[in-house]
Amino acid sequence: MRSPFRLIVTGGGTGGHTYPAATTVRALRARLASRGQGLEALWIGTDSGLEARVAPAEGIPFATVATGKIRRARNPLKMVSPANVRDMARVPLGVAQAYKIVSDFQPDVVLATGGYVAVPAGLAARLCRRPLVLHEQTVRLGLANRKLASSAARIAVSSESTLPLLPESLRSAAVVTGNPVRPELLSGSPERALKVLGLPLDRRLPTVYVTGGAQGAQQINGLVGDVLPWLLGQANVVHQCGPANVDELRQRAESLPPHLASRYRLAGFVGPELPDILALADVVVSRSGAGTLAELTALGKPAVFVPLASSAANEQVHNARHLADSGAALALLDEVTPHHLAEAVGLLLADPNRRAAMADRARHHGRPDAADRLVDVILSTADQRAPAATAGA
Repeated sequence: MRSPFRLIVTGGGTGGHTYPAATTVRALRARLASRGQGLEALWIGTDSGLEARVAPAEGIPFATVATGKIRRARNPLKMVSPANVRDMARVPLGVAQAYKIVSDFQPDVVLATGGYVAVPAGLAARLCRRPLVLHEQTVRLGLANRKLASSAARIAVSSESTLPLLPESLRSAAVVTGNPVRPELLSGSPERALKVLGLPLDRRLPTVYVTGGAQGAQQINGLVGDVLPWLLGQANVVHQCGPANVDELRQRAESLPPHLASRYRLAGFVGPELPDILALADVVVSRSGAGTLAELTALGKPAVFVPLASSAANEQVHNARHLADSGAALALLDEVTPHHLAEAVGLLLADPNRRAAMADRARHHGRPDAADRLVDVILSTADQRAPAATAGA
């Protein structure tokens, strides 16, 4: 048996940083097993981030470090806030803690997927002279990855559109991998979805899936609620609204005529049935976070995006515009009204050929093999370092 491959993974806070890391670790473990090699992994994060739950669930040992979050503001003077000053003072402690962890673990590669928690471990990788691979999910590099980019051996990005946005000095280190998507999302069944939903949906009509993420999106819920009778006249609707919004939307649904109510399925949260619901959907209405874009393009789903205007560095607007500019989605930007939503969704519902063309363009942007591509980058980075490490031993 070959010596186990040693990987430190860092990143998290939100699902957008956490799930691509977990998916990549799964793919790396499978690749190594296929060649008779084991994986010893360690995840560095914070005890308050999503990664603190995901890493143990994936069987990955977990270590915490101190870190600080920068609360961004359009006015630079407002960034010099007591909370930011206090948090930034924690970063040196976090780097010292991460240095000890990295030095003791001696990883072949450190993989950082973004979020402020990645900064201490990324800097520690440089101090310990361990190769650092960054992965960026959005079109533009996030703040943490911008801070670490000059220390990285490779920078894996999710879109070709990112390359010209990088400083010229970093482009030689960049490679397009796509954003890893959980493989189970690619194997959904419309028939299973119909059984799970348990409603007599009209299969002669297209199906719209509305989602604002696990917690829902008040803006999207309000827009859809205002056009719901019209929308149900055109399509079946599966609406994932978030646990806090179920009662209000259920009250609206109770006033619908029975023939329209039969086409509406409301859920606070969608879990294991998500792959099947996505397989059933002809059109998706959603936010435009990096993970959502990766999933919908991998599946080739026509989408109407309502970006979260307050997302960090306006990244959701950039993401949505990136696909809309190529005809792979529709993006509702600035002030969005119910009329705007009805107009955009109506264009797709009324024209199956337009939906098919948009699906093809979306699929062109999708990279369902992104996790395997990122594994290639991790392993090749370790291989490039190995001769030098041996020579210095």
